[in-house]
Amino acid sequence: MGGELCATMGNGFFTRIGKSWSQLEKGLNDGVSKSKVGKYYKLEARKSCFTKELRAGLATFLTMAYIITVNATIIADSGGMCSIADCSAPVNQTATADCMLKPNEGYQSCLSKTKSDLLVATIVSAMIGSIAMGVLANLPLGLAPGMGPNAYLAYNLVGFHGTGNMSYQTALAVVLVEGCVFLAISAFGIREKLARLIPQPVRLACAAGIGLFIAFVGLQIHQGVGLVGPDPSTLVTITACANTNPQTGECLGGKMHSPKFWLGSAGFLITSYGLIKEIKGSMIYGIVFVTLISWFRGTHVTVFPNTAVGDTSYNYFKKVVDFHKIQSTAGAVSFSNFNRSEVWVALATLLYVDVLATTGTLYTMAEMGGFVNDEGGFEGEYLAYLVDAGSTIVGSALGVSPIATYVESSAGLREGGRTGLTAVTIGLCFFVSLFFIPLLSSVPPWAIGPSLVMVGVMMMKVVKDINWGNMKEAVPAFITMLLMPLTYSIANGIIGGIGLYIALNLYDYLVVLLKWLAKMRRMVVKEHNQVSATAAVDSANEII
Repeated sequence: MGGELCATMGNGFFTRIGKSWSQLEKGLNDGVSKSKVGKYYKLEARKSCFTKELRAGLATFLTMAYIITVNATIIADSGGMCSIADCSAPVNQTATADCMLKPNEGYQSCLSKTKSDLLVATIVSAMIGSIAMGVLANLPLGLAPGMGPNAYLAYNLVGFHGTGNMSYQTALAVVLVEGCVFLAISAFGIREKLARLIPQPVRLACAAGIGLFIAFVGLQIHQGVGLVGPDPSTLVTITACANTNPQTGECLGGKMHSPKFWLGSAGFLITSYGLIKEIKGSMIYGIVFVTLISWFRGTHVTVFPNTAVGDTSYNYFKKVVDFHKIQSTAGAVSFSNFNRSEVWVALATLLYVDVLATTGTLYTMAEMGGFVNDEGGFEGEYLAYLVDAGSTIVGSALGVSPIATYVESSAGLREGGRTGLTAVTIGLCFFVSLFFIPLLSSVPPWAIGPSLVMVGVMMMKVVKDINWGNMKEAVPAFITMLLMPLTYSIANGIIGGIGLYIALNLYDYLVVLLKWLAKMRRMVVKEHNQVSATAAVDSANEII
């Protein structure tokens, strides 16, 4: 039956190459559908087939593969395990703390190794999460480190090159505990109740605020295309300068003359046009275009400058195929400085974002795939939440931020993916990419920046669901979105939005409380009167 369902496949690739391949494909689909594998994944019950699941998995992988380099680049900005001890110092001198913020050969070398570690960690965590989702929950969904939590870990918790409130090791401990808590609340079925505790306008604005935050990161000099930079008068200003301060990113001359910015802009246009035409893998095409041009040495946009670090990177790049073993980020979790207020705020923030993002994404994908039943649930829901939480625990052990179900899974659903074989295919695609670390580690920031801005664009669509006509909802939502990029903190936006929502609704809460107290008082008085009346009757009976 699986072969018959997929024997006539429109104008796809298989029908164009001839009848012989169609017959071979039909036989393959029939064989898999009737096998133990086909029955386990319910290919016939879900009206799918083996080749359709393979195409769906490949489509999803192409749309989410950008996370491999993007996530590694973002988390590497925290400095990872690199410290002042890795800095190069002149002869008979000691390196100072600012060596981590200035161009330093030793520190840059450490960062390069950290990025390679994080590339492997991203791939392995995505591979494990996706395969587990397919095998255990039998759902066609891809998992990988989530956009938003990774930026929060890198720029809010650890800070750029370790300038934040906690170490990289402590931040990973927060992620580990958050994953364990999420696993527990998913196992006991209280996840949805926790999600409902957050006011709806703040929930909606949170996604948009994180999108603005990510886009702002993608526009900066160190992490993106370098369109915006610091200014002593206005705090931020337009830059894209030919010459910048390597420490601060401040413009030293030639605004809008940066060739790297214009190359990144071309990549952004390629991605935009691809998404307009609904071309699968559009996020990848923009990154690949910019990266390929940046690989040529001797140009103004090369990622391999004629320096010692550039020569080392270029020599590693020329290997093309290489298996990199994680050296520093795996098992870096430390609870030594865990009992601090910043840690608990970070834990609550990550848990909140994880609960909302996972709940919303899973239900959206389930609705798109037609899995939702009349009760509002779907097959595999319970195990899907457990897999998501368990993958976060695995990710923290490898050195990356919380794992999330990706909305890019919709690409596979549009291709007809309906079973866990799609997710298993996604995981296997991540496995293959594990052997191309030299290429993946050579993707420049100005190739990543446009994709971060595009992620921000996609996350802004939720603002249409906010009731802007009701100021009690509009004001907290706006403050939530505003504070995240302007204070460079996702937690500040959430706290500000919730606090303002409570303040604006305080009068209503007091009215409800007073009405409840008045009702309780009337009930008590009524009960007291009944007791008094009963006592009076009993006294009268005794007298008689």
